[in-house]
This record gives sequence, structure tokens and C-alpha cells, in this order.
Amino acid sequence: MLRFARALEFAIREINNETVLLPGITLGYQIHDSCSDVQMAIKCAVQFANGVDPVFNESCSKSVSATVPAVVGDSSSTPSISMARMLGLFGIPQVSHSSSCACLGDKSQFPAFFRTIPSDQHQAAALARMVKLFGWTWIGTVRSESDYGNDGMASFLKAAHEEGICVEYSEAYYRTQPHSKLESVANVIRRSTARVIVAFASIGDMRFLLEELAKPPSPRLQWIGTSSWITQSEFLRYNMCAGAIGFGIPKSVIPGFRDFLLDLSPAQALKSPILKEFWESSFSCSLKGRAAGARECDGSEDIRTLQNPYTDTSQLRFSNLVYKATYAIAHAIHGIVCNDTQLAVYDAINWYKAFLIHLISDSLSLCSESCPPGTRKAVQKGRPVCCYDCIPCAEGEISNKTGCVLQSIMWNEDSCLPKLVEFLSWNDTLAIILMVFSITGAFMAVCVTVVFYKHRASPIVRANNSELSFLLLFSLTLCFLCSLTFIGRPSEWSCMLRHTAFGITFVLCISCVLGKTIVVLMAFRATLPGSNVMKWFGPPQQRLSVLAFTLIQAVICVIWLKVYPPLPFKNVKHYKDKIILECNLGSGIGFWVVLGYIGLLAVLCFILAFLARMLPDNFNEAKFITFSMLIFCAVWITFIPAYVSSPGKFTVAVEIFAILASSFGLIICIFAPKCFIIIFKPTKNTKKHLMGPFWYLDAELQSHKMA
Repeated sequence: MLRFARALEFAIREINNETVLLPGITLGYQIHDSCSDVQMAIKCAVQFANGVDPVFNESCSKSVSATVPAVVGDSSSTPSISMARMLGLFGIPQVSHSSSCACLGDKSQFPAFFRTIPSDQHQAAALARMVKLFGWTWIGTVRSESDYGNDGMASFLKAAHEEGICVEYSEAYYRTQPHSKLESVANVIRRSTARVIVAFASIGDMRFLLEELAKPPSPRLQWIGTSSWITQSEFLRYNMCAGAIGFGIPKSVIPGFRDFLLDLSPAQALKSPILKEFWESSFSCSLKGRAAGARECDGSEDIRTLQNPYTDTSQLRFSNLVYKATYAIAHAIHGIVCNDTQLAVYDAINWYKAFLIHLISDSLSLCSESCPPGTRKAVQKGRPVCCYDCIPCAEGEISNKTGCVLQSIMWNEDSCLPKLVEFLSWNDTLAIILMVFSITGAFMAVCVTVVFYKHRASPIVRANNSELSFLLLFSLTLCFLCSLTFIGRPSEWSCMLRHTAFGITFVLCISCVLGKTIVVLMAFRATLPGSNVMKWFGPPQQRLSVLAFTLIQAVICVIWLKVYPPLPFKNVKHYKDKIILECNLGSGIGFWVVLGYIGLLAVLCFILAFLARMLPDNFNEAKFITFSMLIFCAVWITFIPAYVSSPGKFTVAVEIFAILASSFGLIICIFAPKCFIIIFKPTKNTKKHLMGPFWYLDAELQSHKMA
């Protein structure tokens, strides 16, 4: 503390010797020792306000005002709080060099308080990040039972919680409390499983605590300290403190300060009770007469030979803050507001002993050890998140930093290898075969369309509702081509496209077949005397029915994609040595509703065609529709168990096969007989032949005339 007083004296001498900062103004000073006691601090504040005789003064004449313009101090936060409340009433500014409690930053309570040390709020956040950086998630804390310790520790605990750090215990102690309290705190530390301890404490409280912990059994701890004690070399004598880390106030150099400290003679020391006491205790002699048990100082004493904190200027930390506080007041007097915008700055301090940096790395402070490969964390009930059990991952999963994930690598005897990713790729032999059939089917549909368009005026084309026939051929072309979307590496767009395209095109196809079947039945009914049924299912109604049936499927697909769309999925359950990359259905309900709607229309079409199969005609289309629907239903009924049981890429192949088989069944059964007559039996492509013994054709032709 003496060096702080001397730093203030040195700064004032510099300021008074300047001709620029305060020209024509001489600063004086009074120095009081509060002994870090609240009552003494309040007494000093009253003396400052009332102008009572100083303990140590210079350049103070009786003509000056009794009150002081500003105060530097106190060192501790609690006395500073008491002083700030008192001095604030008189508007006397107070600049502290080491009162770091964040609470003092509240200008509504302490409007006249300033400081040259950063707030502990910054230090608390930095300490929490340091603990997290070293991976210490299970710690203990101890603090001074004071404003400094309580407020600082509260800030640290909040920051630690945000960093995911768990605290096993948080103890408090103040040096004036009974020794039993100190023993209790020490025993908590000894019994704890946390090997890292954060101490937000003053030098005096740390001194008592370390003395108690040094008694056997002395625990092996990793200390994390604050700026108040982490730079104190006296604590290096405790082995348990080896490797302590923390943040300290940046050390600095004050030019000329060392020479000022050493320029002290016995005559100068006699002028001040504080310096006199320092001189006599340092040299074990008496400056004024022979004291009991002490020799008289003879003038041979040389302060330069001393090795103590007073003469050691290698780490000027708090002394520099006193120096800055004094200059801040001088600038304020001069009318210049201190405008230092620098952020809080600390030095990172690590205590070392001999040549060993003793960070506890061989025994990390953890509530639970890290989970071994192949397991995941499961938080223990009623305990902090840092305390957990390790549970094996499910089959097909491996562990990473966050938990269990799908396994994407496999192991051989000496290394890790990536698993083979399997899907129905474009260069796969099976995929090539399916592509050939798909393109062939689409080509057939286009060829049939060309033949029908070229002979669109022929009886066989007109008799089979040419408009629905062309729409059916268009939908069949799409059915063949949509199977190509199932080939290749699954992606988000391909997974959503393949099922929706398949569902909508097949409904369009079956709707056309259903329309043709209804036309056959309506045509038979139209030939009965007095029947006008065809006006209720003419071409406009046929188009509307196809549109309505298809629109329903489109709505189902849109809902499916919005609620739970199909997306790429890595399946690791079927095989241990490879990953199946496939499209997850997303909503299984959506998929089976799409299939169920197609099946419903197909069954309805089959029933109607079956009812119309015996109608008289040399070319009764209902027979071919019945047979095509029989094939369609058979294919998709067998598809369901095959689809469910097929592993890997064969699941996709089964679905493509079902699409192609049902499409080929429709185009062959419905259009092959007509094309055969058009190309190879043109003599049968006449009205007379198609009408046969009855009236079917006339009714069909009449329906087209009505359009």
C-alpha cells in the first residue's frame, strides 16, 4: 500500500512540474489509510469532506479550501462503496485504482464514482471462457464474503452456465469470520471430486484459505485466480498453487518511478509517519532516539540494498492504475474529460515452479469421464448436465462429439475405411436394362400416337373415343418416362419428384381408361328406346371427369410434400458393410394414400369393364380394358410384398418394374389389337365389320356427333 501512496505522490510531482497540463495550478494531497475497513473508510470520507488534518500532506496551505476536489481510492470494493455513497452526497468525484466490483458501475447509486481498473464483469466472462477452453466442465468455486467476491462470483457463475460448465460447490469466506468457517470451506474443497477451483477472493482471504489447505491432507488442485491475487508471488510457496492460471492487470513501466522510490533519505522519512515506520521496519533501527530493542539509525542504511515489494518495480500493475487515476483527476481539473475508450485488458498469468508448468492435464476436472467410442451421453437424473452415464449406441450407429449418428465408416484390422454407398446408379447394369425398357415403352406410345393420328378418321379410331385415346397415350408416355426419376443418386428434388410424378401420371392414365369404360356402358344404354343418357356423359363430361380425378391426386401429393415430404436417407440397418442411400417416404400415410387412390380407380375401372365385357360387338373394347385392368391390379398387388421385402437398390428396381409392367399391360392390351387391324387388317377397319350384328358402333358414332 505504501507504494500506491508513493505512486500518487510521484504523479502529483510530475503534474506540478509540468507547464502544459495545469499551468499556474499546484496540486496538494492528503493520504489516509482505511485499513480496508468500512468504518475507517467512512471516517476518511468525512475528513475529506470537512478538511480535518491529514496524516501525510504536501503543498497544502491554510489558505486553500477545506474540502478536497477529488479522491483516489479506496483499494477494496466494499470500503469504496461506503465512501462513494458519502462523497456522492457532496459531489466529490472518487477515482479508484482497484475497486473492480461491477456494482460500482451503477451510476444511479454512485454518480461520482470512477475507476481506472476494469469491471469484474469482463474478468468473470473471460474466466468462464478460459475454463471452457481447457475442457474443465466440473469445477468448484470459492469467494470472499464481500461485495467484490459475491458480485464477481455471481457474474462468473452466470457466464459459466452459459458456457455449459457445471459447478459442484460454491463456498464463501471472510477473514474476520470464525476459524470453524474456514475449516468448513477447506473440508468441502478436500471432499469434492472437482479438481479445478475458481477463486474470486481478496489477497487476505486467499492467504488464510491457502494456509488452511496446506495442512494435511493437502488436495491437488488446479487454481484459477482473479487479478486481486494471481500476481502475488508470496503464494508460490504453496505447492498446491503450482500451475495456477488467471488474469492479471497488465504490468507497465512508469519512467522515473524507480529512481523516485529509491531517492529516500532518513531525513525525508522523518517528515512522514508512514515513511518513518517503513524505514525503521526495513532496517531494524530507530530514526529518533534508541527504541527498546532497536539500534539507532546511523545514516549508513542504503535503501537500494533492500529486496522487498517497495523496491521491486518489475511488475507495476496497480501502482500504474494509481498513477493513471491521479492524472485523470488532473485532466478533469484542466477541463479535459478522460476519453479512454480501450476495452478491459488483462494479462494471462500462469504460475510455474522450477521448469514445470503444472497444468492438471493428466487428471481433468470432470464430473463424468468422456464417453468412449460407440457410446452416447445420458444425463443422470437430478444432477447437472455435466454428470452423465455412457450408453452404447444403437446398432448401425457410431458416436461423435454430440451423440450417436448413422455409421458411415467400417473398420478392418488396422484402419478405418469409408462404407460403400449403394443406390441404383445410371451405370448399373440393372438400371441400364430398366432404362431401355422405359425408353422403349415411351417410344411405343409415341408410335401408336402417330398411327392413330394418321388414321384418326378411320372407324376403329373413332369408335374408341379418339380424344380419350390420345390423352391416354400421352399419359402412358409420361408413365414410362417417370420411371427414369427413380434412377440415380437420391436428392431432395428427385425424391419428391419421383413419387408425385408417378402418382399423378398414373391417375391420369387410369382416369382415361375409366372414361373409356363408362363411354362403352353409356353407348349401350343410349341405344335403348327413349334413352338420352349420352347427353349426361358426352365429351365435355368425359374431359371434366378426367380432370377431376387427376386433380384429387394432385392435391393429395401437394399435402404430402408440405406435411412430411420424402427425402434422401442413409439406411445402415440392412447391411453392416455398406450404406443404402434411398428415399425415405417421409409420411408413409401419404405414400399409401397415393397408391390406394390409384388402386381404387383401377378396381372401379375393372368392375365397370367386367360388366360391359359381354356387350354385342365384333370389337368390344370392354374385354381388352378388363384384361388390362386385371394385369394392372395383379402387378400392383404383387408389388406390395416385393417392395417391402426387397433390400437396398432392389426396392427401387421393384417399383420401376411395377410401373413399366403395368404401363406395358395397358398399352398392349388396349392399343395393340387396334394397331394390328389398322396396319395388317385394313379390310376389317370398316363400319360394317365393327358394327357386327348389333348397334354398338352407331351409338358410339352418335356420341361423337353430339360433341
